[in-house]
Amino acid sequence: MFREKKFLIIITSAAIMLPALFGLIFWNQLPTEIATHWNAAGEVDGWSSKSFAVLGLPAILLGVHLLCIAMTAIDPKHQNHGSKILNLVLWISPVLSIACCGATYAHSFGIDMDMNRFMPIIVGIVFIVIGNYLPKCKQNYTIGIKLPWTLNNEEVWNRTHRLCGRLWVVGGIVMATSAFLPDESMVAIMVSVLVILIAVPVVYSWQLHKKLI
Repeated sequence: MFREKKFLIIITSAAIMLPALFGLIFWNQLPTEIATHWNAAGEVDGWSSKSFAVLGLPAILLGVHLLCIAMTAIDPKHQNHGSKILNLVLWISPVLSIACCGATYAHSFGIDMDMNRFMPIIVGIVFIVIGNYLPKCKQNYTIGIKLPWTLNNEEVWNRTHRLCGRLWVVGGIVMATSAFLPDESMVAIMVSVLVILIAVPVVYSWQLHKKLI
C-alpha cells in the first residue's frame, strides 16, 4: 500500500514543512507575534509567538499527516484503499499547511486577508475534492462515512457514498460561492450546508440499512 508511495510520503511531508522554510528565510522581517486565528467576523482574535507560527503549526500538521498515514496503514481492510484515495490522504495536510500558513504570513506582511472570503472558498474546495473521491471509496475503517450500518453492509456503504459524493460536490460549490455574499448570509449558508452534509448521509444510510435487513 504505502510502501509503493514512500517517495510521495517524503514529498508531501516536505510540502507540509515548506511554510516553515519560508518563515525561517524571512524570520527577521516577521513580527514577534503572528495572527493565527480569526473569528466568525473575520477579525483576528488569536496570536502566537513567531517560533510557534513558523515551526509549530507546520509541525502539528506534519504530526496529523503521519498519524493519518499510520491509521490508514493498520486498517484491517487496507486492501480496499485505492491509489486515488491514498493520494487524497497524502495531499490533504500539505494543502492545508500551505493555505493556512500562507494566510498567516500574508497578514504578517500587511496584505489584507479577508478570512471571511478566504475560508469558505478553501472549505468548499475541500468538500468538492473529497466528494469526487467518495464514490470510489471501498468499504474500510479509516476513510469515508464510517457508521456501524455502513461498515456491516457493503451495499449500504456503496449507495451512501455515491449519494454523499454528489451531495458534497454540490455543497462545496454552494460553500465556495457563499464567500461572495454578505457576512450574515454567508455564515447562515455555511452552517446550514455543513448540517446537511453531515445529517443527510447518516439518515439516508440508516434508512437504507433498515430497509435491507
